[in-house]
Amino acid sequence: MKRPGMAVGAGFGAGALALIGVLVLFVAAVANGVASHQQEQEASGTQVSAQGGGAVGDIPPEMLALYRQAAPAACRGLDWSVLAAVGKVETDHARHPTMRSSAGAVGPMQFLPSTFAGYAYPVPSGGANPPSPWDPVDAVYAAARMLCTNGAKTGTQKGIYRAIYSYNHADWYVRKVLSQARAYAAAPGTGDGSGGAAAGSSSAIVRAAYSQLGVPYVWGGGDIHGPTNGGLDCSGLTSYAVYKGTGGRVALPRTSQQQRFAGVAVPHDEMQPGDLIIFNKNGWGHVGIYVGGNTMINAPKPGKGVETTTLAGYWSGYEWAVRRVT
Repeated sequence: MKRPGMAVGAGFGAGALALIGVLVLFVAAVANGVASHQQEQEASGTQVSAQGGGAVGDIPPEMLALYRQAAPAACRGLDWSVLAAVGKVETDHARHPTMRSSAGAVGPMQFLPSTFAGYAYPVPSGGANPPSPWDPVDAVYAAARMLCTNGAKTGTQKGIYRAIYSYNHADWYVRKVLSQARAYAAAPGTGDGSGGAAAGSSSAIVRAAYSQLGVPYVWGGGDIHGPTNGGLDCSGLTSYAVYKGTGGRVALPRTSQQQRFAGVAVPHDEMQPGDLIIFNKNGWGHVGIYVGGNTMINAPKPGKGVETTTLAGYWSGYEWAVRRVT
């Protein structure tokens, strides 16, 4: 269906200008995040739209992991919470009974097949072959690419607005996506198996680590700036969380073996949220971050994503050490 065009560089209308205040707050809260979706649907209500809000716990675990994986892999400037907000507004994270709109858009991220074809390649790991707008992996990655192409990669207010508006040419849509994204970004510890340990944690390192929940394990992946090659390994996660959580004041050595000597040693019974836990399992080869409540967050192994786990049992029979780096 034909929609109103938007010329790059043209002045925005009054409705768009009213969004600038919202965008400023959102950029501050989510850093580079922005976005919204593509389809050729008008603002007249032709899309399949989900109602209501919802914290992170509202997102099915497999979709949460997918949003967190696809955003940094497809677009460094795109925050996962924006991608997730699009999925919520479009089909309630693939819960809509038909996932078909009256305009002909289909699938969890509501693509017209012709639009999807422009963003379907390269086929992401785990996607369908040939790629399909009905496949969640294909659809989420395509949505991230479209947002990126239409401005999200810039991280600027104008780029963010254009990215969201490109997904559906309607101011109400932009407002709804941004509102939902803020709700997701504000609740990093909700619904992720942590028992809320990170939500409201006084440790900025812990909060930074929780922002990566669900990002897939990739050996050698990650650095102080976040995931690389589509993921993180254990020391990639800790490198990012410590650097981000200290405002760039502390840059850890890259490997878990080197991080074993970072900062100062701390007795096990004096651990605090944000401390590193390094353990010896056939060599000092793994590191996580203590989040409180006898729980840590870590990037465990291939086939899994960043997750929380209790210390009980996980460390049983292995030597482990605690380091405080702040």
